[in-house]
Amino acid sequence: MKIEYFEDTDTVQVTFNENSIVDTKDIDENILAEFDEKGHLVSITVEHAQEHTNLDSFIYQKVS
Repeated sequence: MKIEYFEDTDTVQVTFNENSIVDTKDIDENILAEFDEKGHLVSITVEHAQEHTNLDSFIYQKVS
């Protein structure tokens, strides 16, 4: 999994795997979900990220 923030466009992209994207669905005007040929989620893109996310804090926790 990879999370990238593009400051020049204020965009966050969360990539869950490296599968080829064959379909993109607009969740709303600022959030896109991208899917592979089997319908599995590949990535989520959030435009105008500073309005929609808390970029100052990132927490990762794996719970077993």
